[in-house]
Amino acid sequence: MNNTRYNILIAMAVSLGGFLFGFDAAVISGVTGFIVPEFDLNDIQLGWAVSSLSLAAGIAMAISGPLSDKVGRKPILLVVGLFYALSAILSAMAPSFTILVLARMLGGLAVGAALVLAPMYIAETTPARNRGKMVSIQQLNIVLGFSAAYFSNYFLLGLVDSDAAWVQSWGIAENVWRWMLAVEAIPAILFFVTMIFVPESPRWLLMHKKDDEGSSILERIHGAELAKVEFAEIKDSLEKVTEKVPFKELFKPALRLVLVVGVIIGVLQQITGVNAIYFYATTIFEQSGVGKNAAFAQAVWVGIINVVFTIIAMLLIDRLGRKPLLLLGIAGVAISMFLTSYGFNQATYQLSADGLAKIEKLGDKDKLMPYVDQVFNNDLDFKKTMKQAIGTSDYAKIESDLIKNSIKMNPILVLIGILGFVASFAVSLGPVMWVLLSEIFPNWIRGLAISFVAFINSAVSFLVQLVFPWELSNLGNAMSYAIFGIFAVIGFFLILKMLPETKGKSLEEIEKEFVTT
Repeated sequence: MNNTRYNILIAMAVSLGGFLFGFDAAVISGVTGFIVPEFDLNDIQLGWAVSSLSLAAGIAMAISGPLSDKVGRKPILLVVGLFYALSAILSAMAPSFTILVLARMLGGLAVGAALVLAPMYIAETTPARNRGKMVSIQQLNIVLGFSAAYFSNYFLLGLVDSDAAWVQSWGIAENVWRWMLAVEAIPAILFFVTMIFVPESPRWLLMHKKDDEGSSILERIHGAELAKVEFAEIKDSLEKVTEKVPFKELFKPALRLVLVVGVIIGVLQQITGVNAIYFYATTIFEQSGVGKNAAFAQAVWVGIINVVFTIIAMLLIDRLGRKPLLLLGIAGVAISMFLTSYGFNQATYQLSADGLAKIEKLGDKDKLMPYVDQVFNNDLDFKKTMKQAIGTSDYAKIESDLIKNSIKMNPILVLIGILGFVASFAVSLGPVMWVLLSEIFPNWIRGLAISFVAFINSAVSFLVQLVFPWELSNLGNAMSYAIFGIFAVIGFFLILKMLPETKGKSLEEIEKEFVTT
């Protein structure tokens, strides 16, 4: 019992890195509306501020594994905690757009390393009977991090209008977006401190001939009897390790089917828009006219739905199977994106005199008087006209209030569409992709193959985040979400035709069936 409790504590401590990834990724959704006027950003610059984290994460994912093989899992995880804390502090204090991006990239290095090393460390320190459950703590912590960030942003925004003395003295009202970013330093410092007390991976110690130290840790984790068995199995597996597999082996004809399937799933997971939704959640809801406060409140529901349906996926994946769950989820993604697109396509914009009077942050309201009561049938024409009238910089400061007081649409359609997307993704493409990747590739090339697909996955994620603000400005809300829906439809039929079912099959059976000779 003591060994089990100790093992759970280790898994929870290390998977806090996943929580920080979720927090770091989602917290920016509440910041975007503030940094655009603060640094006078254009669409591509805003995309860089958001996507720079994913770019750096992709780099870290490529190097953190081999680096940890040399210096150890624990030292890299300690650096991860330090980078998370420094990123939060530097982002909050950023005096310029350039510093903000560099600080976000520092956090991205921590994200990439944590995504690779946390599940690796947990797998290497957990008994086989509990390994699946322990590793799944990482995925659960990621979505909890998302949820915590949305709630933290909503809570801080609610303090802006508070008259409390401490709120005023801390400057929260004037620097609310900086506080949103700074909050992450708290769990980051906690992660760094806990990493000091966790042991090094016993597998890594045995890899580096530190048998006594590795044996001691195994005994503490597993107990004396099981530790001897684990020690023997690890030593035996290390003796069977062959030379590093060359990259060109990945493109052998025998692997063509599973590689194509892996790449399709890796691209599909991102190109259907998940990180546009997560990273720009509050912006999306503001575009539906609910206002800033309501948009932040609705983003909290994104986090809650994400957690609930991730747990559902963990319960269903071994019952329904991978392929049915994927098809069900991708169909839900397509329907949800088309519903969101339809909701925005029905929108019209008409600024009344009373509506104009309610926009407090606009200094010279006479510039918009010629457009009072004029009807615009789409967001592109409305935004273009407003920007030409008052300038891009001033428009960015009042966009949320301007849309709120002009738009006529049913925002519930957008809310249902976005929450439906999150639920569908969380129960399918989110967790199922990584399970499938660990199953369809044969043992001898699994690590290289997963790294290759993960790199493509990260690259697509970066591009989606980078261009999403440009899409909204140049293609409009309705077309942007319709594009995501179209990609989901294409993906549905590719998965239906090509994806093998792996439920209940051993890795050897999967290899024999799907890797051609």
